[in-house]
Amino acid sequence: MHKSFANFMNFLGFAWWVEIRTDSPKCTYYFGPFSSEDEAAEAKPGYVEDLQGEGAQGIQVCIKRCKPEILTITDEDELGEMGGKVTRSLVSPIS
Repeated sequence: MHKSFANFMNFLGFAWWVEIRTDSPKCTYYFGPFSSEDEAAEAKPGYVEDLQGEGAQGIQVCIKRCKPEILTITDEDELGEMGGKVTRSLVSPIS
């Protein structure tokens, strides 16, 4: 039931997502959807740990409401799909 609610919230564009950007490899990852900001925050450490285990560096995390269409964006994808425009959001670095 809880996941169904998160999917409904996502359909409306109100779901919470964990956005993780890495410097190496240069990627943006979206994890979710979540029905609340607290739920996304609880899941965040696991995603960061997985990326650290894979050797990702320069990890920055942002929890926000959004409706991503692509869940993993490489630097090449982002530049190609946005015609060279790169949009940045405020993020907090992970130590």
